[in-house]
Amino acid sequence: MKSTRVLVLDGHPDGASLCAGLAKAAAEAAQARGAEVQLMQLSAMRFDPNLAHGYKSRMDHEPDLAAFLDSLRWCDTFILVHPMWWGAAPAKLKGLIDRVFLPGIAFAYEGDGHFPKKLLEGRTARVLITADTPPWYLWLGYRNGWPNVLRRQILDFVGLKVTQLKVVGTIRDATPAQIEGFFAAARKLAG
Repeated sequence: MKSTRVLVLDGHPDGASLCAGLAKAAAEAAQARGAEVQLMQLSAMRFDPNLAHGYKSRMDHEPDLAAFLDSLRWCDTFILVHPMWWGAAPAKLKGLIDRVFLPGIAFAYEGDGHFPKKLLEGRTARVLITADTPPWYLWLGYRNGWPNVLRRQILDFVGLKVTQLKVVGTIRDATPAQIEGFFAAARKLAG
């Protein structure tokens, strides 16, 4: 693994989920390749996910948001593992994004420009999304809606260059062999 500092976020609001196991597998694989690893669980984080005033006034970051931002700035590679619910991220994960990826923190507009300066540039991102929608149908029927938004309008917008993005599923009727394939995909995120 080229990266020496890796942040892995289990983006499932339930700390005993399949995503938690997949995130742990990714973290262990990165550590086995010699990286310094931090593993964070969304389920353990306490913060208000509602960006109550939009960008008009800044809400202070709760300690867990400040710790996540510090870890994000520290890492070379950000690995995100999360479920897709109703075609997008769980509300708490979206709230984390809303509260942390703010103007002046994750991006900044300069002058009259319409395109931002990417304040988290120089880092890569790798993503594993679990879904009950078959990955082929997510692409064919929905044109990869959430994966495209996550890649282009969120991660790339702030400078996190996505080098891997994989959707695995279907989760609800997966066989043990398929689940082992999901774990192999998680370990592959480590490099």
